[in-house]
Amino acid sequence: MQENFHITGFFYEKEGFKFREFLNIKHLSCTKTNPDLMVIMMNPGSSKPLDGIDNNNKISEAKPDNTQDQIMRIMLHFGYEYSRILNLSDLRESKSKKFYLKVIELEKKKIDHSIFDKSRAKDFENLFVYGVPVLYAWGVSYKLRKLALKAIEKSGNTPSHGWRKEGTEWGYYHPLPPDRNKQKKWIAKITEAINTDKKYPEKTTI
Repeated sequence: MQENFHITGFFYEKEGFKFREFLNIKHLSCTKTNPDLMVIMMNPGSSKPLDGIDNNNKISEAKPDNTQDQIMRIMLHFGYEYSRILNLSDLRESKSKKFYLKVIELEKKKIDHSIFDKSRAKDFENLFVYGVPVLYAWGVSYKLRKLALKAIEKSGNTPSHGWRKEGTEWGYYHPLPPDRNKQKKWIAKITEAINTDKKYPEKTTI
């Protein structure tokens, strides 16, 4: 499946921390200049540039991971050609426990690691596309609540989808839970959510 897509991202470093500002996933046949699907997830995890240069400060080819496979499945199902992934935090850290600790450290150092912070309004306006579906998929840990609410507030004026955890207004299940059956269920839930939005009927598969 990955061979059908071209994946690029913007990687950078700041004060010894590794970050990724965004990730673009384009079908090889894509001719669009703007995304037709926005996705907001937790953080870039183990994402890395293919050339191994972490501080390129330019768009680089990126190594895909299994989470991105889930997004590609949604794209193929609905015929989306170009999705852009933003994250609650730009911080690249694959282990959740370390991620939460590093976020505390970043905030103490006043390093603006989230594109949804007011101080990064220009970055957000340059990268977020209004008027296309946005998919919320960052997880349901309460530790994400503050960041998640910021993301919802900033992106709220566009059609949104996600598998929301019952009893929360901010918790949306991650695309790649450890259980394979739940991974399939995530795909089914997102497919149902998009199909029920009359503004965005199911499209022809690429």
